[in-house]
Amino acid sequence: MEKERCGWSHQNEAMTRYHDEVWGVPIREDQQLFAKLMLDINQAGLSWNTILQKWDNFDHAYDHFEIAKVAAYPPEKVASLLQDPGIIRNRRKVAAAVNNAQRVLEIQQEWGSFSDYLWSFVDGKPVINDWASLAEVPATSPLSDQIAKDLKKRGFSFVGSTTIYAFLQAVGIINDHLVTCFRHQELVEETMK
Repeated sequence: MEKERCGWSHQNEAMTRYHDEVWGVPIREDQQLFAKLMLDINQAGLSWNTILQKWDNFDHAYDHFEIAKVAAYPPEKVASLLQDPGIIRNRRKVAAAVNNAQRVLEIQQEWGSFSDYLWSFVDGKPVINDWASLAEVPATSPLSDQIAKDLKKRGFSFVGSTTIYAFLQAVGIINDHLVTCFRHQELVEETMK
C-alpha cells in the first residue's frame, strides 16, 4: 500500500525522496545548517524543485558549504560563482552566502555553535505542528519572525521571515509534516528517543 505523504512531495521522484529522507529531519551540525540556509535563500522567488535539481552543483560550487572557506571567498571566487550556470547566479544571493558565512563564524564564537544558537529558540526541542491540510500550513510564524529579526540584527542578509520559516521546516526545528503523512509520527517518535 502506498504511504500517505504531504501533497507537495508528489511532483517527481527527487521531491518524494527529499520529503521522505531529508525534509523535517532535525539537523544539529553547523555546516549542514549553513548549507540548508543558503539553499533556502537561493530558493527565494523560485520553486524548491529548481533548487533540488541544482543541489549537487551548489554543493560543489560552494566548497561543500565549508563555513570558514565561504566566509573568506575573494572577489575572484565570487566572480566565478556569478558565471556558474549550475547554480543561481544572483549577485545579491552570492554576496549573501559570503556575508552570512562570516556572520555564522561570529555566532560560533559567541554561542559555541550555530546549532546551539538556532536550537536555543525552541529549547532544543522541535516544534510539532498538527496540520491536517497544506492550506493550514503558514508561510511565517512568531518563531520565524523572532529568528529572522535576530539574524538581521546580527547582519545576516536575505533572511526574511518566510525564508526562515521554510528553513526551520527543512532542518526539523519545526515539524510541519501533515498529521496524515507517515513522516509526521516517525519524526515525533525519533525526537522522543
